[in-house]
Amino acid sequence: MKKLFFAVLLYSSVACAQNKDYTISPVSFTKVKLADQFWLPKIETNRTVTIPASFERCENTGRVKNFEMAAAKSGKFCTKFPFDDTDIYKTIEGASYSLAVHPDPKLDHYLDSIITIVGKAQEPDGYLYTARTIDPLHPHPWAGPERWVRENELSHELYNSGHMFEAAAAHYQATGKRNFLNIALKNADLLVKTFGPGKRHVAPGHEIVEMGLVRLYRITGKKDYLDLAKFFIDERGKRTYDKTSTDEWKNGMYWQDNEPVTDQDEAEGHAVRAMYLYSGMADVAALTGDQEYLTATDRIWDNMVSKKMYVQGGIGAVPSGERFGSNFELPNETAYNETCAAVGNVFWNQRMFLLHGDSKYIDLMEKVLYNGLISGVGLDGKSFFYTNAMQVNPGSKVNKSLEAVRSGWFECSCCPTNLARLLPALPGYVYAQKGDAVFINLFVGSQANLQVNKKAVKIIQENNYPWNGLLSFTLSPETPQAFTLKVRIPGWVRNEAIPSGLYSFEKNQPASVTIKVNGKPVKYAMQNGYAVISRVWKKNDRLAVNLPMEVKKVIASPSLAEDAGKVALQRGPIMYCAEWKDNDGKVSNIVIPKGTTFTPAYHAGLLNGLTVLSGHVLKADTSDTSKIQPVRFTAIPYYSWANRGKGEMTVWFPEVAGTGTVSEKKTMK
Repeated sequence: MKKLFFAVLLYSSVACAQNKDYTISPVSFTKVKLADQFWLPKIETNRTVTIPASFERCENTGRVKNFEMAAAKSGKFCTKFPFDDTDIYKTIEGASYSLAVHPDPKLDHYLDSIITIVGKAQEPDGYLYTARTIDPLHPHPWAGPERWVRENELSHELYNSGHMFEAAAAHYQATGKRNFLNIALKNADLLVKTFGPGKRHVAPGHEIVEMGLVRLYRITGKKDYLDLAKFFIDERGKRTYDKTSTDEWKNGMYWQDNEPVTDQDEAEGHAVRAMYLYSGMADVAALTGDQEYLTATDRIWDNMVSKKMYVQGGIGAVPSGERFGSNFELPNETAYNETCAAVGNVFWNQRMFLLHGDSKYIDLMEKVLYNGLISGVGLDGKSFFYTNAMQVNPGSKVNKSLEAVRSGWFECSCCPTNLARLLPALPGYVYAQKGDAVFINLFVGSQANLQVNKKAVKIIQENNYPWNGLLSFTLSPETPQAFTLKVRIPGWVRNEAIPSGLYSFEKNQPASVTIKVNGKPVKYAMQNGYAVISRVWKKNDRLAVNLPMEVKKVIASPSLAEDAGKVALQRGPIMYCAEWKDNDGKVSNIVIPKGTTFTPAYHAGLLNGLTVLSGHVLKADTSDTSKIQPVRFTAIPYYSWANRGKGEMTVWFPEVAGTGTVSEKKTMK
C-alpha cells in the first residue's frame, strides 16, 4: 500500500508541476469504491473471468511464446498479426487496474512473471517487437525488411509501443514497481533518439503511441515524451498520397493522413485509429495549449456526432477497413461498430469533457458505455463481439458474414483485451473536479473520497440506475464547508436523444427534474447540462435527484433514409432491441404503430437481471406485408442480446407495414 501511495503521489506531483493541463481533473479510480448493482458485477466478472481467460488465451495461442522466442532469437512468429504483442500489454493494463483496488498476491506474482518474459524479449537498445526480433532476416510480412520502414501503414511497431506504455504506466501506478516501467522507458528513449526534427519522420499507421507517450510524460516529467507525441501528430498530412483517388488507403484518409490534423474536419478512416488520434490530440492540446488542436477536435467531434454515429453509440459503419463512411452513411444490415471503436470513443469523450466541462460529452460517453460498448462482451465474461450489429437476419444475403454469435477469441483479438483494460478503470469516470466544484458525471453506486479545498469530503452515491432514476447522495465533509456540486442532468431527461439533430425523440416532452437537499426542494441553476448547487455542505447532508424514466421513441434525421418511418426504443440511458427468443422466433416483421405504449418491468432472473419493455404491436405477414396481426412484444436492452443463441435481432422498427398506414385501432387492447 505504501508503494501505491508513492506512485499516486509521484503522478500527482508531476501533473501539478506542469504549466498547462486539463482544466478539469478526473477523480482517480482508486478513490472511488463501487457498490453498484449494475457495474460492480460486470467489473467483478472482468476480474475473475475475462482477465484470467485473456491471459490463458495469450498463452494458448502463442502470444506469450512469441516473446519467449524473441528472447531466444530462435523460432518462427507463431500468431497472425504483428500487433498480437498488444493483447498481453492490454491484459496487463486491465489486471493492474484490478490489482490497485483488489489486492491479489497470486495475480501480482503472475504479472511479474509475464513482465520478465516481455523484458527478455527487448533488444539492447530498447526495441521491442517480437514479429522482427524472433528472426530479423525473415520478419513478419507487414513489418518490412528493416525497422520502421512500414510504420506509416501496417507494421504497428509504434502501436505496440503505445499499448506497452499505457500498460507499464498502469502497472507502475498500481504497484509502485518499476520492472515494467523501466522496459517502457527504455523503448520510449529509443523512439526519442529515432524520431523527431532532423531524425526519422513518420505518421504512425495506427495511433496510440501518442497517448502512451503522454502517460509516460505525466509520470516522469520528461518533456521529450510530450514533444514526440506532438511530433507524431504533426507529421500527419505530409506524406504523398494520390489525392485524386477515392480509395481511402490510396488517398491517406484510412490512416487520417490525407491532410494535417489541424485542417481535418471529419471523423474519417479506420474508426479505432481515429479515436486514438483524437484522444492523443486532446491530451497534447491540454498540455501544450495548442488552440488549433482544440478547434480541430471540436470540429471533428461535431461531425461524428451529427453525421456518423449509430443510435446506440456505435461508430465505424463500413466493414471494409473497419472505418467511418461518408456523412450519413449508417446502414443497419451491414453496420460494423467495432467494440474497440467504442472503447476509444469513451477515451475521447472523457478527454473532451475534461477540456470543456460540457455534459454533452458525458451524455455521449454514457450512451456508449451502457449500449454499444458492453454489448461487446457476453454475460459470461468470456465471449465477445468484434462487431456490434444493428440488425441480424440469419437468412439475409446482405449481412450473413456479420456476427450473430459471440466468440471466445479472435485471430485479431484486440476487442476482448481492450474491454479487459477499460472496465476496471470505470470508477475513474464517475466524478471530476475543478477547483471547489465537484462534478457528478455517472450515476454509479459508490463511495468517493475527495479533497476539496484541501479538506476531505466523502460522497456516498446510492441508486438502482439505469433501471430507476431515483438518485441519492450523502455528502460528508470533514468540517462544514462551501463548495459547488454539479450534477449532470442527462440529455435523455432534457429531451435530447443525442447531442445533435441526428436522432431525436418522437415527442417533445422535457421531463421535470426534482432535486432536494435534506428532504426540501432546492433551487439550482443549469449550466452546460449540469444542475449547479452551491452551498455550505455539512456531514450527512442528503441530496436526492429524481430523473423521470419514460419509454421514449427515437426517430432519425431525414438524412438517414434507411431509418425513415422507423422508431427505436429508449428508456433512461438504455437502448432496446427485439430478439427472436422473446418474440416467437422472428422480429424482422415487427411493426410498432404510432401511439403504441410500453410497460417496463424488472426481471431478476433474465439475462443477469434487467428491465424489459413489453406491449402490443403488429406483425406483418412475410409474404404479404399488407397483412398484419396484433401480437405481444418484448424488447430487451441492446447490450444483452446474443446471450441465448443465434437468431433475428433488430433495433429499428417501422411504424407502417408495407405501403398502408397501420391504425392504432388494430393494436391489442
